[in-house]
Amino acid sequence: MAEPTQPHLAPEENAQHGRLSARPAPPTTRGAAGLAAPTDAEGGLLAMVYAPEPADGPPYRLVLLLHGAGGSARQGLDLLLPVADAHRLLLVAPQAVASSWDLIVAGLGPDVRRIDALLTSVFASHPVDRVVFGGFSDGASYALSLGLTNGDLVDAVVAFSPGFAAPLVTHGRPRVFVSHGATDPVLPVDACSRRLVPRLRTLGYDVTYQEFPDGHVVPAEIREQAAAWLTTS
Repeated sequence: MAEPTQPHLAPEENAQHGRLSARPAPPTTRGAAGLAAPTDAEGGLLAMVYAPEPADGPPYRLVLLLHGAGGSARQGLDLLLPVADAHRLLLVAPQAVASSWDLIVAGLGPDVRRIDALLTSVFASHPVDRVVFGGFSDGASYALSLGLTNGDLVDAVVAFSPGFAAPLVTHGRPRVFVSHGATDPVLPVDACSRRLVPRLRTLGYDVTYQEFPDGHVVPAEIREQAAAWLTTS
């Protein structure tokens, strides 16, 4: 895992290093509450977005949710959809360009650019005061990697059953919530979170770790704990 640096990169180099340029700002349009599914010029799904009522109320805490390998934007959205209204979470769940995220498939670039464009669009239409990255499995690994890379944007990272964190550069010190099943057969906890969490703490990150007696899943109680943790500060 890289130590903190302050790179000065051109836009394409930013994408290749996982750096995002989108930042919250006063909205220029009024976005609607409810569920939306933006598409690209060919009609392909870019993401699923859910905004609790009222759309013109207090600023949202935006949570970018990243699905696991072979998953869908809907599966990403469902990670926190049951608790979004209670905690006023604006959920943005991108669809990966390939079967999993660019860092894992072929190197940073395509998904970074897609996420940057999505965040820019959502910031322009919804009031946002805090940004969180989260995900499950490969999506959790990607959320950690991008979240630590963009800690000057990201307030916190929620990683459900991650395999690793591999930021090329790091900025800031976002809070981190990690959960993992003790009997996970896909990403075994001994090789993953039980190594990752101590490493993150050694590097100075404030990490909350919840291990549970189950497999490669996100139990309802873990979802509730993560949402409550998010809103404690």
